Amino acid sequence: MESPDGSSLPDFLELQRTRVLCKADAPTHTEGFQYSGAFAAMGVDTSVSVEKFCKNFKIEINRLTDEDMEFDMIGIDASIANAFRRILIAEVPTMAIEKVFMVDNTSVIADEVLSHRLGLIPLDADPRLFDYISDDVPNERNTIVYKLHVSCEKGSQRLTVKSGQLEWLPEGSQLTMASPAQSGDNQRTYTSFGQSQQNTSERPLDVKYNDITIARLGPGQAIELEAHAVKGVGKVHAKWSPVATAWYRMLPEVVLLKEIKNGDAEELVKKCPVNVFDIEDLGKGEKRAVVAKPRACTLCRECVRLADDQVELRRVRDHFIFTIESTGSLPPEVLFTEAVNILEEKCERVISELS
Repeated sequence: MESPDGSSLPDFLELQRTRVLCKADAPTHTEGFQYSGAFAAMGVDTSVSVEKFCKNFKIEINRLTDEDMEFDMIGIDASIANAFRRILIAEVPTMAIEKVFMVDNTSVIADEVLSHRLGLIPLDADPRLFDYISDDVPNERNTIVYKLHVSCEKGSQRLTVKSGQLEWLPEGSQLTMASPAQSGDNQRTYTSFGQSQQNTSERPLDVKYNDITIARLGPGQAIELEAHAVKGVGKVHAKWSPVATAWYRMLPEVVLLKEIKNGDAEELVKKCPVNVFDIEDLGKGEKRAVVAKPRACTLCRECVRLADDQVELRRVRDHFIFTIESTGSLPPEVLFTEAVNILEEKCERVISELS
């Protein structure tokens, strides 16, 4: 790192500032330099500024599918990476089944367990199109209604109830709350839909995966229920978490301090369980070990235990490999964008409170 006048830190201090060293017994240099004047006596400025952040920060997408993505976040502190992870798990909203109205359940699964299983089924519904439910008034803007009516006839084989058998009711609830006082009165249901959700949604609001097992019915058993899904966040209940997992790790660096040849090279290659090392043929019957796939290193430290004075494992302190696995409600790239928006709102709220 250089200061405006061209001075820079010695190599050993620069290594300590930018890397975490992973020894055979424990990592070292794990603490960061948060104080901007830590190297002021050497003429090096380590302060944080918006200009430095914009210059150094970048994102590189390595893998992107409908269900997961892996990307590199470069030029940030671990606290920022962890903030994104926590927001993805606990604060990005989704739709999930919250209320279950049991009409009939003669299966071996208790009502409470069956309701819990229904709540964990991912729904193919964009939460950005819905409002949070308030005052317990379900309508077409805050509630999605599903119906499940399955029975196993007597004398037949056992029946497996799958998530794909949940039927979306775009017109709202079909269960009446009570019998009308007079035959001409309208029957009240558990929702107050002003219009059909087919008018506001471009696609059916079905479950994301049709092959999730809900229950198994024996001959003569049946399940009839109505399920209401609402908008929520993961910090209230895990069923609203939009990710199966969101995690990060620092970029690994594998450095050969000495040249490792012949038998020692072959032993090193065999010792690594993820094939980080490979053999390079030098000719004349000689070969040496080279680092082929440093990114695959999982820090098992088997190589360091074998050759502590020849191999050094490091982690780049400001380079994070971030992985997001979506449950299916939103694509992973959209989930990360939503997490960025939430963090931005938090920062704006803090600034407004302080000003």
